[in-house]
Amino acid sequence: MVIIQKSTNDKCWRGCGEKGTLLHCWWECSLVQPLWKTVWRFLKRLGIDLPYNPGIPLLGIHPEGTLLQKDICTPMFIAALFTIAKTWKQPKCPSTDDWIKKMWYIYIMEYYSAIKTDNIMPFAATWMFLENVILSEVSQKEKEEYHMTSLICGI
Repeated sequence: MVIIQKSTNDKCWRGCGEKGTLLHCWWECSLVQPLWKTVWRFLKRLGIDLPYNPGIPLLGIHPEGTLLQKDICTPMFIAALFTIAKTWKQPKCPSTDDWIKKMWYIYIMEYYSAIKTDNIMPFAATWMFLENVILSEVSQKEKEEYHMTSLICGI
């Protein structure tokens, strides 16, 4: 990270005190680990049992036999990476709420794309269970504030 930041300080940008390698900043840092643990908790709720390995979300390397689950996992990982990047130089844990909102945004964009390309059934198959988990994690106030209602239930 020293080369990217052009400084002599090789410590984590989040201020945890560890050496700030790319792997550390995106995966190992104690300030990003709570978000990754939440992502894996969501995966378990969806019945997806992936090894807790940084190669899966960071590099897209999925273990043999899990390619069918890739369509569900990828938006979750993209939203997590976006949320981590958003708080890059801040000494705080990336917010689970921000991660859920980013997943909802991806969900909405995927929905519009599916409507436009007339591919609504593959969209529904991919997002049906994830939509339920997302909505179960959000308070009623947030559902109303961000207009979070099921787009699949009417299909």
